[in-house]
Amino acid sequence: MQPTFDKGYKGLGMEGRIANWYARNTARDMPYFTALAKRLTSELPVGSRVLEVAPGPGYLAIEIARCGIYQITGLDISRTFVAIATKNAHRAFVDIDFQWGNACAMPFGESTFDIIVCRAAFKNFSQPLTAMNEMHRVLKPGGRAVIVDLRKDASMEDVDAYIRQSKLGFANSLIYKATFRYMLLPRAYSSGQFLEMASMSAFAHARIAASAISLEVALEKRALNETRGSGRV
Repeated sequence: MQPTFDKGYKGLGMEGRIANWYARNTARDMPYFTALAKRLTSELPVGSRVLEVAPGPGYLAIEIARCGIYQITGLDISRTFVAIATKNAHRAFVDIDFQWGNACAMPFGESTFDIIVCRAAFKNFSQPLTAMNEMHRVLKPGGRAVIVDLRKDASMEDVDAYIRQSKLGFANSLIYKATFRYMLLPRAYSSGQFLEMASMSAFAHARIAASAISLEVALEKRALNETRGSGRV
């Protein structure tokens, strides 16, 4: 029997013109990336190893690099995004290692990173539980992962407000609305679905905070002494 190839994502890939269009439009969200980077690194020690899964154009990773001295890696399945993000990092004079790869089979050893962040991409993974377990595998004991993604129960009114705030212009606004309604919201997860997935994963649990259209899922890899003491796998 021939093995099946899993491309790693749902729907069309973010390559070529689609990736470049996305990069141009998400550049408008730079204040958000800056604020999120500051929050993620507020207590992160100097020299920490940071992994962004599916960094896209690299805007968040670049803002994290501007917050302190860290070893930052970005892993994306889009070769176009890897090229765009690498170019953006060079322009920003920051050192980030953007690599091509699948979130479901990360090319990193166990216990490599202190923190992992995945923004606006998890809902597109074809094997989300496998991706979550891979995050756990490559995290150091005591490390944390943060997934920020669209809420499945976000209303179109909230989506419209987000689009208006982004000032995308008439044509791009129509494209965004259609994309949210027919592609992104159907793929998104609810709080309950994330909690269930986390309970099935090596993390075993999660903490979730909700905002207007997003969920922030906080996952932590138990420290070695905690794992032994708890008797839990």
